[in-house]
Amino acid sequence: MEKQMLIREIRIGDNLQVERLIKSVLEEYGVPKVGSAYQDKALENMFLAYDRPKSVFFVIVETDKIIGCGGIAPLDNYEGNVCELQKMYLGKAARGRGLGYKMIAVCLNKAKEFKFEGCYLETMPNMDAAQKLYLKNGFEYIDSPMGCTGHTSCPVYMFKKLSEEVSP
Repeated sequence: MEKQMLIREIRIGDNLQVERLIKSVLEEYGVPKVGSAYQDKALENMFLAYDRPKSVFFVIVETDKIIGCGGIAPLDNYEGNVCELQKMYLGKAARGRGLGYKMIAVCLNKAKEFKFEGCYLETMPNMDAAQKLYLKNGFEYIDSPMGCTGHTSCPVYMFKKLSEEVSP
């Protein structure tokens, strides 16, 4: 029997699974608990954190288990019309299956629907697979942070200009 997999918007009942997934991936990669997403208060209630204008958070669900997640929201402390790709994490069960590409496509299409002009992200130097995925999806390295996300332990900054067209 084939496993059922879908990408959908977060629901209130997903909060605990999402928090556990994100923290487990951060621990796997040895990400500092201070100055990273690990300490974000939003992790306790991701549904509520994205229940605001021009923000959305998605989960990848397989057989009732959340195996990946990611979202977009306006970039904090930034004056331009730029969003941030936030909290995109894939658990071990999701990796190597093309789900990262699908999640980025879903997030960027939503960003374009929201009429953002660009998308920014921050990541860790040792997250090589993630950086390769971002590069293949049109993100480019930039020298300094945009806005102020509070993630002082994430020294890799990337940006992608968004076109007017929304992919199918």
